[in-house]
Parts: sequence; structure tokens; C-alpha cells
Amino acid sequence: MTINKTTNGSELTIALEGRLDTTTAPMLDEELKSALDGVTKLTFDFGKLEYISSAGLRVLLSAQKIMNKQGSMVIKEVNEEINEIFEVTGFVDILTIE
Repeated sequence: MTINKTTNGSELTIALEGRLDTTTAPMLDEELKSALDGVTKLTFDFGKLEYISSAGLRVLLSAQKIMNKQGSMVIKEVNEEINEIFEVTGFVDILTIE
């Protein structure tokens, strides 16, 4: 998985490419821990993300909890397969998906 970060003031966009699974979720978790200080708007771009596992969902949930305290979080460009995973797991009710 490739993680591309773009910062614009207090806004952070993270574009993910590949698979967010048990192997790659810890990488994203580490990136987020070091990057979320002072961020008021977090945007995930899933345009090139092919798959997300429960480990990836846990990382998103963790990021959402942090952003609930300091701003907002949005997930964009979600493909049909990942959107179905969000729906089945109930994450559509927890996350902001555009």
C-alpha cells in the first residue's frame, strides 16, 4: 500500500493506494499518530484503494475518534466493494463518506 499525504494549513489529505489490510494497517496507524497534531480537517482519498479489512476499519475508527475531538474527517472516492464493506459493518453510520 502507498500512502500519499498532502497538507494545506490545518487540513490533511491522505490518499491510499492498494490494500488496507492486516499487513498495511499498522503503517497507516503510525502515519496518523504522527500527522494528526493540529489537524482540523482530515480527508481520506480512497480513489485507488482496492480493499479494506477489519484491521483497516479499526484504523479508520481510531482516526475518527481523534478527529471528533479536534475537527472533522471525510472519506472520498470510495469504490463499490469498499462501500459495501462500510454498509455491512455499519460504518456508513459512523463515518462521513462522500
